[in-house]
Amino acid sequence: MALKVELKPGERIIIGESVITNDNQRTRLFIEGDAPILREKDILTPDTADTPAKRVYLAVQLMYLSTDLERVKESYFTLVNDIVKAAPSTVPYVTRISNSIISGSFYKALKEARKLIEYEGTLISHVQTGSAGLSENQPGSTGIAAGAGSDSADESRSPAPADQG
Repeated sequence: MALKVELKPGERIIIGESVITNDNQRTRLFIEGDAPILREKDILTPDTADTPAKRVYLAVQLMYLSTDLERVKESYFTLVNDIVKAAPSTVPYVTRISNSIISGSFYKALKEARKLIEYEGTLISHVQTGSAGLSENQPGSTGIAAGAGSDSADESRSPAPADQG
């Protein structure tokens, strides 16, 4: 079954090692194959990766798109060690990301890294407002055991879900 992707005028998409830019009208693509696929809204650059969680996402993104995983994995583990030291409450997020990477489910790891970015935003807003901390029952707080394992479905380098767009 082909992945259906609709692109807005001027929108970019990465398919494999190629960046594709849409012309001036909406376009629908049907993509078959195993190449990694990222829409422009899901792409971070070194310039936009301006927080620790975003740098983790960027490292996972590079693993998803790269054929040389070992070079990027070292950077990833350095980044996650730093973020866990600075904010130990990120352990459940990092665990889910790392489990996905270990199982070869890089797109799933990207989705989990997106959740880490959201959680980081919550932490920052609590610091800025002077809140004492996050409750385990608060939305966005998952607790250490929740979802710490990996799903059995193999999403190894699977493309973005068809409902994007």
